[in-house]
Amino acid sequence: MKKFALGLAILASIFTGCSSDDEETSTPIIKVPASGEITGDFTANKTFAYGNYTLKGMVKIPNGVTVTFEAGSTITCDNATGENGLIVLNGGKLIAVGTADAPIVFTEKSKTAGSWAGIIMYGDAPIVNSAVNPAPQTSTSEDGLSLVYGGSNAGHNGGTLKYVRVEYAGQVITTNNKEHNGFSFYSVGSGTVLENLVSYMGNDDGFEFYGGTVSGKNLVSYGNKDDAFDWQDGWRGQLNTNWYAYQVGTANYGIEAEAKGVNNAFWPVVTNITLKRAAGTVTEAQSEIQLDAIQFKKEGNGDFSNIVIDGYKNQTSPSSRNGGAVQVLDLNTYNNQIAGGKIKLNNVKISNTDNTFISGAGTFTLQASSFNPNSNWSTSASSTGTSLSAGPWATVNGVNLLSNL
Repeated sequence: MKKFALGLAILASIFTGCSSDDEETSTPIIKVPASGEITGDFTANKTFAYGNYTLKGMVKIPNGVTVTFEAGSTITCDNATGENGLIVLNGGKLIAVGTADAPIVFTEKSKTAGSWAGIIMYGDAPIVNSAVNPAPQTSTSEDGLSLVYGGSNAGHNGGTLKYVRVEYAGQVITTNNKEHNGFSFYSVGSGTVLENLVSYMGNDDGFEFYGGTVSGKNLVSYGNKDDAFDWQDGWRGQLNTNWYAYQVGTANYGIEAEAKGVNNAFWPVVTNITLKRAAGTVTEAQSEIQLDAIQFKKEGNGDFSNIVIDGYKNQTSPSSRNGGAVQVLDLNTYNNQIAGGKIKLNNVKISNTDNTFISGAGTFTLQASSFNPNSNWSTSASSTGTSLSAGPWATVNGVNLLSNL
């Protein structure tokens, strides 16, 4: 009997010990967020631990310097302190890798659209700026920094951005001379990784590509006042997929594509696109006709497939405007890009939109038969558009930005 009791005691001590060990190993480690101010130009590599930081001024990451932000970090600007933004110069690298549950958020204190310059990245990937110059072409930025961009380095690597959200950017100081977007990519190359990015409630474009070869996967442009996605200078990213635009309040195009008037022999490829315009959304500039899901101008082109377009209706107030799925603005773009087979729109599903085609110049009639060969245009009722998973990375102030997909 004593041996039996002793055995029970030994077993009890073993199981008690296991329970204690389990409790110790399962206790969550609470990570205290760091804090600090980010100002001035970086001069050496820097890693910012998970935390809450203040960004002050037009902060630059120069050639040879890598700046890293850990997942879950929040970086806040204050418009009252002046012009603020994060600029990655050619040769510099930004490593901002968040997760679906712990995104990296760049925001502004007042939560007012157009309060800061957003994230600007420069590279030396190819652009087009002239129809006659065969040498690597360059141009000058429109962000007020007046920096030269362009080159021949198609594989330029400006870093990795994953699960990053930019809020309330798109500061416009002087139209076409000093204006910013949520994300601005100046001749950024294919070595750069852009995945699961959100541009939220900006005052200009959500994403703008100024030439280059970089591609973007899982991009969300929500509530931006100009275009959701915009490019010029002959941008030619080939691996783009899952783009979602939700336009509400004030907005122009879902996609605006142009190539500086150069009849080029290349084009971007984008699959799985959803472009939606909320009821009552009006154009930013009432003097312009800007109610189209996709507009091509100045020799802009592209190969697009699995597209959902919804809500691009005619506007009756405060002024009358035609709404449509696809507009070609000028005759050169029609002749060289549509008839030339360089614009491809396949498996398009259109709903709640008053016009399928709009002919911007009035000197041609854009229609399904305009596409040559005809396989460059097709519709499908089963097109699904963008496929994205909700989570904190695409949630702002408790609102799921993907709820209208």
